[in-house]
This record gives sequence, structure tokens and C-alpha cells, in this order.
Amino acid sequence: MDGWMSHRAGALGRAIFKLGLWALGCLFILNVQASDDWPTPGKNVRLIIPSPGGSGTGDTIGRLFAEELAKRLKVPFVVDNKPGANGNIGASAAALAPHDGYHFLFSWAGTLAVNQAMYKQMGYDSQRDFTPIALLAEVPNILVLNNDFQVRSLADLTRYAKAHPGKLSYGSTGIGSSMHLAGELYQREFGTEMVHVPFSNPGNATTNLISGEIQLMFQLVPGIASQIKAGRVRAIGVMAPQRSPALPDVPTMVELGAPQLMSTTWFALLAPKGTPAGVIQRMNTAANEILSDPAVRKRLGEMGATPLGGSPKQLADHLSAEIDRWGRIVRDAKIEVK
Repeated sequence: MDGWMSHRAGALGRAIFKLGLWALGCLFILNVQASDDWPTPGKNVRLIIPSPGGSGTGDTIGRLFAEELAKRLKVPFVVDNKPGANGNIGASAAALAPHDGYHFLFSWAGTLAVNQAMYKQMGYDSQRDFTPIALLAEVPNILVLNNDFQVRSLADLTRYAKAHPGKLSYGSTGIGSSMHLAGELYQREFGTEMVHVPFSNPGNATTNLISGEIQLMFQLVPGIASQIKAGRVRAIGVMAPQRSPALPDVPTMVELGAPQLMSTTWFALLAPKGTPAGVIQRMNTAANEILSDPAVRKRLGEMGATPLGGSPKQLADHLSAEIDRWGRIVRDAKIEVK
């Protein structure tokens, strides 16, 4: 009897094993079919952007990629703007979207990395709920000063700030914004004490910088380039390893001897977790083709953006490093949005 039971158990185990192999094979076939048949001609692909339409650089770059992806994949890419809560509303909607290859998220550093440390409740997790596709581009912050402020260099600014704690004010577009965190990065690295002044929008912040109500900003290049070129504010250094194509005469922080002052807003393409691997690969290939197009690179450069690219793994590694890096700065500065 025991031998018969053992024989039956062994047969059952082998049957379960074979069933498992068959199921894996079916999943593989379905995945291949999903990529081979994808996208269905005429079927809309939805690209969620977690900001208002026409709101700035992020929306502009996202729409550029939607346009270029539509050309290469020959289906409509419909932009779906879902603003609110520093991008959390749009990212949450993307995380809950069907993982069918027809829903994607175009987002950036703040929503994908900074918010992880700044919010207790977001409705999504950047690493758990999304599959990375490609890192697309980045826009650096740039340190700019009011023209009447007596400081003329990064070293002079640091000396002045240390000698006058609490006397300098720097502006941003809000708590936890790229400009705010770039300022906190500077303060952490150089041990200064400045006053952060958040404004409701970049235009108000820039107006107050020009008038002298605030002395400096860590603006994003696209938002201040025209004012720099017109001589209304003074640029000190770009917070990136390479010079900005929009401001080629402005040195980098690396050139100024401060390589630790790196701050950029990067933009990426992701899909809801569970999207077929074949679809992810085709989207990655299309994204890298777009980034190698000279016309696209020129358009990005005119916006002050640097084209990037690479594999899904490179984006995953970059996201992990950025969550760790900015998380430390957010926690050290005790920044929290409830």
C-alpha cells in the first residue's frame, strides 16, 4: 500500500511539474504574441502626464515624445494630463491603469524619487508599481543671482552666506520642488543658513529675483535662460556634469570645483507593473531611436534639456539611486508634505 501511495504521489508530482512547465510556456507565448501583435493599428495608447497641459518643460517634453512615439509605432499616443499633489494623482492613476501595453506614464524626478520621502501617503510606489522603460532627458538647475547682489562667484556666495546666516533668501516654486531641494543640497554641502521662500509659480519667483526681493535661485535652465541672456539676472553655474546647450557660456559646478552640487530634473517613461516584457522592449527601442534623431536632440537642446536614453535596467538603477540620494536630503532638512 505504501509503495502504491508513493508511486501515485510521484506521478502526481511529475504531472504538476509538467503542468507548471506548460503554464510557463503559455505565458511566454502570450508575451511574445503581445509584443508581435502590439500595438493594434488604430488603437489609442494613453500617455499619462502628472501635470497640467501646457504647464512647462515636463508637459512639453512629454508631448514631444508622444508625437515621436506615434510616428514610429504608427498608432495615436493620446496625452492624458492628470495634475495634482506634486504629481501623485497622475502617478497613482497610472499605477492603477491596465497593464495591457496601452497605458504608460511619463514622469520626472520629483514625482518618482523625491515624493517617496516627502509624502506619507501617495497611492503608489515608484519601484513596486511600475516597470521602467527608459530615461529620456534631464534639465539641470542653475544658480542665478540678483544683479545688484554684490556677490560674483560661487566661492564669494559661500563666504557671504556663512558670514551672514539667515540674511539671504532663495526662491523656489514650492516645498519639495527641484529648486527648493537644490538649495537644500547647497546648504547641506557648504554649511550655510539661508531662508527658503516658496512662490506659487516660476514667474513670480523670477520677478522677485529680478527686483531683489530674493537674492538667488536654483532655477531650472528653461525657466531662466531668457532672463540670463537678456542680462536681467546673473548666472553662476549649471548644476550638471556638462554645460547646457541653451547656455553654453555658463560653466558647470564641476568646472567651479563643486562636483557635489549636481541637481537635475530628469524625465522617464514607465509602464504599469505587469505590462508584457515584449511591449517594454519595443517601447525602449522606440525611445532610444527617438533620442538618436538629430532633429529631436536639437529640439530638446533648445529647451535646455540633455537627451539621455539607455536600458530599462539603467533607469531602474538610476531611480533607486535618486530615491536614496534625495531621500537623505529631504529627511535631513525635515521636509514633509501631509
